Amino acid sequence: MLAFLDTVYTLAHLHLIGFNLFGWVWRRTRKAHLISLILTAASWFVLGAWYGWGYCPLTDWHWEVKEKLGERNLPASFIKYFADKLSGTDIPSRTVDVVTLVGLMAAIAASVFVNFFQLKRTKQ
Repeated sequence: MLAFLDTVYTLAHLHLIGFNLFGWVWRRTRKAHLISLILTAASWFVLGAWYGWGYCPLTDWHWEVKEKLGERNLPASFIKYFADKLSGTDIPSRTVDVVTLVGLMAAIAASVFVNFFQLKRTKQ
């Protein structure tokens, strides 16, 4: 059951990251994307004031499962964990944090643009 939960949390993380980065592309998902970004930023910066900057409850729950599976010395960030697994190296946390923050800021800019400033195309 724990291995299944680990897989579910990994897929949930990857889906959320992908949606946060690219959900602005499709007209039907733009409002949900903006809400997802607001919730993500609130988690990182509002909850982060108490739990540590960049806090993600999904990562917290995922790490509980991984620890029960015997994994130790888990990084604070799922993105760092996954990037290290993919690359086979130990990428500096600061590098991952900067790239992650730049990705979030770019996604916010894209989402604000397509939701509020993009010219509405008229049907012809």
